[in-house]
Amino acid sequence: MPARRLRLPLDPYLLCLIATVALAFVLPARGRATLVLDKTVYGAVAALFFLYGAKLSPSAIWEGLIHWRLQALVSASTFVLFPALGVAVGVLAKSRLPDDVVTGLVFLTLLPSTVQSSIAFTSIARGNVPAALCSASLSNMAGVFITPILAALITPAGKGLSLSSLSDICLQIVLPFIAGQVCRPFIGAWLSRHPRITAAVDRGSILLIVYSAFGAGVASGLLKSVSGVTLLAILGVDLAMLAIVIVSTTWISRQLGMSTADEIAIVFCGSKKSMASGIPMANILFAGHAVGLIVLPLMIFHQAQLFVCATLARRYAARPKEDGAAAAERGLNPVGAFR
Repeated sequence: MPARRLRLPLDPYLLCLIATVALAFVLPARGRATLVLDKTVYGAVAALFFLYGAKLSPSAIWEGLIHWRLQALVSASTFVLFPALGVAVGVLAKSRLPDDVVTGLVFLTLLPSTVQSSIAFTSIARGNVPAALCSASLSNMAGVFITPILAALITPAGKGLSLSSLSDICLQIVLPFIAGQVCRPFIGAWLSRHPRITAAVDRGSILLIVYSAFGAGVASGLLKSVSGVTLLAILGVDLAMLAIVIVSTTWISRQLGMSTADEIAIVFCGSKKSMASGIPMANILFAGHAVGLIVLPLMIFHQAQLFVCATLARRYAARPKEDGAAAAERGLNPVGAFR
């Protein structure tokens, strides 16, 4: 069923995102409604990371950790290669785009990987799903600390790793994840049998934070200043960075002799940026700035990565299946997990 959805010209979820942005432009939250929306968004993000914690088994964490080369490549792509591209973009675009848009382009390169879509695309492409699950989850946990530090070093508008910002991020992301791990023995199996619950919370929380961020920008009048030329420039930069990372991770994986299944996990986890983590972090790290403009490059990147990775997943999935002997020679067991 997921593979069939990906073959549609436009994924239904992308239509929902477009509709959410349109709703924010036409009917943004104002006054007391903004306070209610902020609390709802906070609760939705916390619920999302609670479910991530409840679904991630300790054995998956351990299996992912022992595959250190794969984890190192994903981490290097997420927190080294991407930020390096961000620094270059910040220098080249500084005099060509609005300051908050440039900050947003740099900020998106500092974010951790996605969880849900990284795992979904890896599964569709017949890649190493346990490794993708571990990589994406660890990336999000590491990003709680690494992203604010990088934001303080690279983006002049960022508040950096203050005690207040760190505690806010931990309360919204880390604490619910830990609570989910504690509750896993009681609800983990049930959640595994009902994957649509996590998917609904995942997508629903993103729709809420998109509406909140764009609505705030519309209410303040900031987003009206964004021209069509600026939007095309953002899309061009986002696609260029995504292409560089995908090509680089694919080439390095093959040079190191990684199996195709491992390569798939590296490419999909190493090329993604999380909007579910990014927008809440932006609200904390860039308080007092035009957050709607700052997260605009991230939102456009989010759509681009879904389109590109859906196409890439289909190409990977179309490859001939390996038999047990061939998989063993490549260091891979027949079901696609690693030894």
